[in-house]
Amino acid sequence: MDRGPALHKKIFNSRKSSLELYQETFIGKKNLIELLKYEVITAFFGSIPGAAGLLLRKTFYKGLLKTVGNNVIFGRNITLRHPHKINVGNSVIIDDNCVLDAKGENNQGISVGNRVTIGRNSTLTCKNGDIRIGSNVNITPSVQLVVAPGGKIEIGDNVEIGSFSHFSAGTYSMKKNDILPSAQGRISRGIILKDSVMIGAGVIILDGVTIGKSSIIGAGSVVTESIPERSVAFGIPARVMKERGGKREDTVRDR
Repeated sequence: MDRGPALHKKIFNSRKSSLELYQETFIGKKNLIELLKYEVITAFFGSIPGAAGLLLRKTFYKGLLKTVGNNVIFGRNITLRHPHKINVGNSVIIDDNCVLDAKGENNQGISVGNRVTIGRNSTLTCKNGDIRIGSNVNITPSVQLVVAPGGKIEIGDNVEIGSFSHFSAGTYSMKKNDILPSAQGRISRGIILKDSVMIGAGVIILDGVTIGKSSIIGAGSVVTESIPERSVAFGIPARVMKERGGKREDTVRDR
């Protein structure tokens, strides 16, 4: 029995050619023209610095993604997987070294609303799941959003997410002691952030959690259960400490 990581099993035990595996992982289509278009655009324009690089990516990346709005800024060295399942709205910033991975066999992929910032080194990973981001959302650097098969991460409007936060919308099976959890498959109940939520730096949000409207999660918290709306919660695990909007003005430390 193969007891290694699931990704190794998929790649090294496959009877597909290296080219087929590459197309399956990055392109999501077997069409040779789509492969050539992806290779040319990312190779020639992906890492060009300065204003020239920004202009060229703004012009040519529209040919890779499903939809791209106006005034979209693409930083350097962005990784796109299954780009035909990525929708980007107007006035969006995708900073350097980000990963937008819409990979999956029957998922919808990634949808980003208007006036959204995806900070440097951030990763949005669909493992046959979906990520939907509303408008006026600020995702600061080095944030990771990961969704397991059949699941979703939904982020509402007017949301801020602090640096180094991690959303894990998947639950591993651990029935077999001698096999890695990642090789046993996992399910997803999803993660939902309602409108006007603020997530502090270094927050971990686990599968099945909903953060209610206008709530704040303090830096370094681990959220294992849903949080009601208008709450201020923090700790490991996160607990509601007070209701937001009292007589004293609510403040949080800088992200």
